[in-house]
Amino acid sequence: MNLMYLLQMTDSQFPVGTFSFSNGLETASHLGIVHDAATLEEYTRSVAIQGAFSDGVAALLSFRGALKDDLEAVEKIDNGLLLFKMNDEARMMLQRMGRKMAELSVKLFPENSLIHSWLDDIKNGTTAGMFPIAQGLSFAAAGLSEKELFASHQYGVINMVLGASLRCVRVSHYDTQLILQKLSADVEQLYETAKDMTFEDMNSFVPEMDIFASMHEKGNMRMFMN
Repeated sequence: MNLMYLLQMTDSQFPVGTFSFSNGLETASHLGIVHDAATLEEYTRSVAIQGAFSDGVAALLSFRGALKDDLEAVEKIDNGLLLFKMNDEARMMLQRMGRKMAELSVKLFPENSLIHSWLDDIKNGTTAGMFPIAQGLSFAAAGLSEKELFASHQYGVINMVLGASLRCVRVSHYDTQLILQKLSADVEQLYETAKDMTFEDMNSFVPEMDIFASMHEKGNMRMFMN
């Protein structure tokens, strides 16, 4: 059953809206910065590393808080992650996806009072409802491990960009699957670093991506949400 939960929550069709966002790729493609398989691989690797040491760490910390049934600790991480994000597009993306996953998780895990309480606090505006937090709570409720959580998080971040690339970059499914295979080989080492990081250790220094996001908010590219 645990493996089925892992497959379900890692599936690109899991209904939380990941297909609606490109993680800045649409702007990078529009500007010609990402234009083929090689530049797409470089871009996606940067997104994966950024995600590992920011959202990935927050997901692990919320997972550990969920295991202790510590709503206060979970919501401290949740609201802190919102403040951590530099651009409006990243905040909107993670909040929309987080709320959708919270609403789905109360259906999947109806006996889990922590998720119910967290969703109530999202609705009343006392917590942000960020997607990595939803992942941490849901994986804890499903009885999965934090390593499985981290792998799923990284797969989702990578797959979001690669899925978007098929709509705005001249690459094939063969290209994207090869990139996914290459970047998946890095996840183990990224986890070994991220698992020992605290909230204060989180970092997200890829300024070009924040610039792309701000350009997307004001630009005319509309394949993906802004």
